[in-house]
This record gives sequence, structure tokens and C-alpha cells, in this order.
Amino acid sequence: MKLTDIRDNAGARKSRMRKGRGIGSGKGKTAARGQKGQKSRSGVAIKGFEGGQMPLHMRIPKRGFNNPFGKDYAEVNIGMVQKFIDAKKLDGKKTVDEAALRAAGLARGGKDGVRLLGKGEITTKVKFAVTGATKGAIAAVEKAGGSVEVSAAPKAEKAAEEKAD
Repeated sequence: MKLTDIRDNAGARKSRMRKGRGIGSGKGKTAARGQKGQKSRSGVAIKGFEGGQMPLHMRIPKRGFNNPFGKDYAEVNIGMVQKFIDAKKLDGKKTVDEAALRAAGLARGGKDGVRLLGKGEITTKVKFAVTGATKGAIAAVEKAGGSVEVSAAPKAEKAAEEKAD
């Protein structure tokens, strides 16, 4: 066995079909486009076109809107935080902040910070330092003996400083 003898298995690589190269190729003459009509011609892009009739995607009414001032938070449930503390993936004795949650893999995405949600139960005394939290989440953490420090988003702080000047 030599390096020069190595070959792919038979049928492992299939060569590209060359269309419109004579009758003998099996894909000659019309090059698998059928006969005549718009689709047999070149330069045709008719996805969604309905022959001049108003296309379906334009007939259906629009719904909702995108809030340009809406915040994008990474949402973390207190129940999941408790699970991660029990599994020793998160240290409950230290302050649990955005960096700790991201390092543990709990907070994903969310360019405006982390928001604590009240789903689940928390039994460990934990000190949180997050961008946002629901009333239910704050109540549940305080009931367990912990505390929640809610800081404003970094962009909001800058805007408040600029207004003060």
C-alpha cells in the first residue's frame, strides 16, 4: 500500500452533470428544463410571483411591531440558578453577577444584560447583582435570605449622565 494508491471508494464522489451538451448526454437539447415557457428561459426569478395578481404575502395584513427602544435581556430563572448551585456549577457564596451566570452557561445572548425571572424555587441564600429582575424573583430570593441588587443597563446610565450635563 502506497500513498499514491489511495483512492475514494467507488461512487463516493459524483461528478457534476453537464447540461445542454448534446443528445447523447441525456441532458441535451432542452437541458432538463422542459419545453418553452418562461421557466425554460434564462434570467427567470419568479418566487412568489403570481402572474400579476397581488401575491399572497402582500395580501395578508401585517401584525405587530418591533419596539426600537425595547431591551434585549438574557433571561435566567431562579429555579435554574438553584439547580446550578446544587450541581456545583455556580458558587452561591459569592455574588452572582452577569459574568458568573455567563461563565456557568446559564445566561446566553441578551446584549442589554441579564434579567432574573421568578420561575422555580430558590432555597440557597444568594446575593445577585443583575441588570433587571421581576417582583416575584426579588420576593423569592429575599424569602430565601438573599438579596437582589438591580443596576441600570450600561446604555441607560450613559443617557442619564448626558441629560444631567
